[in-house]
Amino acid sequence: MTSTSIFSGELTPAQAARQITAEIRLLPVECIPLLEALDRVLASDVRSPMDVPMWDNSAMDGYAVRSTDFEAAAGVAELRVIETVPAGKFPKKALGPGECTRIFTGAPMPEGADGVVRQEDATPLGPGRVRIDKTRDVGKNLRRRGEDIEKDTVVLTRGTPLGPAQLGVLASVGESEVFVHRRPRVAFFGSGDEIAELDERDAILRGQKIASSNTYTLQAMIRRAGAEPINLGVAPDDPDDIRRRVKAGFTSDMLITSAGVSVGEHDYVRLVLDEIKATLKFWKVRMRPGAPVGFGVIGALPWIGLPGNPVSTMVTFELFVRPAIRKMLGHTNLFRRTVPVTVTESIKLGPPLRHFLRAVVTEDQDGKRTAALTGAQGSGILTSMAKANALLIVPEDKPGAEPGDALTAMLLDDPVHTPEPTF
Repeated sequence: MTSTSIFSGELTPAQAARQITAEIRLLPVECIPLLEALDRVLASDVRSPMDVPMWDNSAMDGYAVRSTDFEAAAGVAELRVIETVPAGKFPKKALGPGECTRIFTGAPMPEGADGVVRQEDATPLGPGRVRIDKTRDVGKNLRRRGEDIEKDTVVLTRGTPLGPAQLGVLASVGESEVFVHRRPRVAFFGSGDEIAELDERDAILRGQKIASSNTYTLQAMIRRAGAEPINLGVAPDDPDDIRRRVKAGFTSDMLITSAGVSVGEHDYVRLVLDEIKATLKFWKVRMRPGAPVGFGVIGALPWIGLPGNPVSTMVTFELFVRPAIRKMLGHTNLFRRTVPVTVTESIKLGPPLRHFLRAVVTEDQDGKRTAALTGAQGSGILTSMAKANALLIVPEDKPGAEPGDALTAMLLDDPVHTPEPTF
């Protein structure tokens, strides 16, 4: 198996993340209906073919008026109502002296009007007449043509993630379809004779097998990252079976394995990768949990090997797989940010590795954040992840922390991302 010069575990988590994302390529562009584009990423700039709004329109239900009719009035004026214009209709008459138009929100302004008096500030006097009781809105309550978007301007740029507001902007300029990068297809499987799917529930409950929780966490994390998961199941400790599942992943855009990447005599994933001439980029990272992380390419197919312990799988997915999926989708900000926190308890650690501890971060009314661990931090204690909203990061040069110490934490499910890893 071919490898890079950095191979024997000298990579920091940030270095490993950079190396993975540097190898990842954007997926091809496709055109999809706008209604299917939520959480996708624009693959090209979008330029508006029109002004938005296309005409001056009313921002209130009320009466379109001329300011000049109130210059000599002593706070009250009577006007003639020449027509009514609801939203969706256009005025047919221009305003003259002493005239107004009954108008509704969104309706185009009549020629000559320069403001809308809200209806609660007016009293109808009978057919075709109205008294304006308050003039606080004279010259106000109208939306100018092009005040939101001007024709020929770029409204959204390539690389913009498409949320509800962005979809609304595209709809407002008439875009019914949009160019985005194709959604990645991410194949994954676990391995180990002791691991079973839930269709072997009886054996799991008897203690003869261990439930494959990774099947469910990986499926969910892949989908939440924006990709399409392809579950290749759980392989026994059999090189032929592992080889078959690896080859089944060749039609995907990325292959993820969990377990089988350590140094045990039954960890066969590396053996299979050797046989199929994969190019290994690195095999280990200086971190806990999750040190046995592998990365390489099988032809053009990226492969990321995650450790098998449930917490290690989830932590390393967050640090390494999720940013790779985001790059495939076209995102330019790939990594969750880290934020400063104050530790609330004493923490004692083992080897001098960068630790990612499961924690709950809370923020007070002044914006100051504190972090408390979710309990025992073993890599098999999956409930530590279920309770956590953050990963508390302890650098490798710190043997632990004490109450009041300043550290950083990565907030899970945080919408704010950065172009470079800060962990």
